[in-house]
Amino acid sequence: MPAVADPSNGLEFFELSHPWGYFTPIPPGYEDIRVERIVMHARSGAMTQRIRTVMHTSTHVNAPIHLVAGGATVAQVPLERFFGNGVVVSVPKGPWQLVTANDLEAAPAEIQRGDIAVIVTGWHKRYSDSQAYFGRAPGLSEDAARWLIDRDARLVAVDTPQIDHPLATSLGAHRNGPRIKGLVQAYEQESGRSAACDFPKWNPAHRLLLEAGIPTIENVGGDVAELAGTRCAFQAFPWRWSEGDACVVRFVAIRDARAEYRL
Repeated sequence: MPAVADPSNGLEFFELSHPWGYFTPIPPGYEDIRVERIVMHARSGAMTQRIRTVMHTSTHVNAPIHLVAGGATVAQVPLERFFGNGVVVSVPKGPWQLVTANDLEAAPAEIQRGDIAVIVTGWHKRYSDSQAYFGRAPGLSEDAARWLIDRDARLVAVDTPQIDHPLATSLGAHRNGPRIKGLVQAYEQESGRSAACDFPKWNPAHRLLLEAGIPTIENVGGDVAELAGTRCAFQAFPWRWSEGDACVVRFVAIRDARAEYRL
C-alpha cells in the first residue's frame, strides 16, 4: 500500500499494521477471534458487531502487567510511550535465529537514546496461520533487551510474533507448553543442540523490557520494509483500558518527505 501524503505539509503516513478480524493468525494456545453481527442492515438498517478476542493477536501492544505482576496496565502506561521519534532498524534473520546486542550495535541505522525502536527481521513477510510463522521465528536475545534498556528505548516493536525466541516461550517446553507439538524435537534435530540448554528461561527478553516499563509491539507489518534505515515519527495508541494487558493497535509511521530522512 503506498504512503498517504498530506499535500499541505509533505508528511507521509505509512501503515505498519497487519489486518485484524476473521482469519487473523492466532497464536497457538489461544481461542479464535469471534465476530458476530447482532444488528444487520437488511433487518434493521444498521450494523452492530459483538467481538470476543484475546488482544495478543495481529499487531498489538503489550503493557508491563502482561508479564510483570503488579505492572502497569495499558491505561497506566504513560501516553508519551506510544508516540515519538525513532528508527526502523533492519536486522535480517532466518528461522530460529537471535537478534543480539551486537546486531543492534552494528546496524547501519542508529537507535538513539529515547527512540522508538522498530526491529525488522523480514519475518513479517511470512505472517500467516502456520506453525512455521509462530514456531520458527527469530527472537530477541537477553543482551539485546538489555542493550535497548540501556538506551532508554521509549517502545520496542518487532516484526515477529513474539519478542523472545519461540523456544523461550510456551510454544516450547516452558509453562504449560509445548503449544506446538514436536517443536522442541524439530529444533534439536535440526540444530543438534538442546532446547533446554539454549533457552532455559521463559520469555527473558520480553520480561526484561516490560520490567523496565518499556511497552512492546509484536507482529509489525504493512509497509515496514520500505522504511528500513529511516528515522520517522511513530504512533500506536491502544484503548484506555484500565485492566488491559495488551491491545490491538493501528501502528503508523510518519515521515517528512521534504527532509533528509535516510541514515
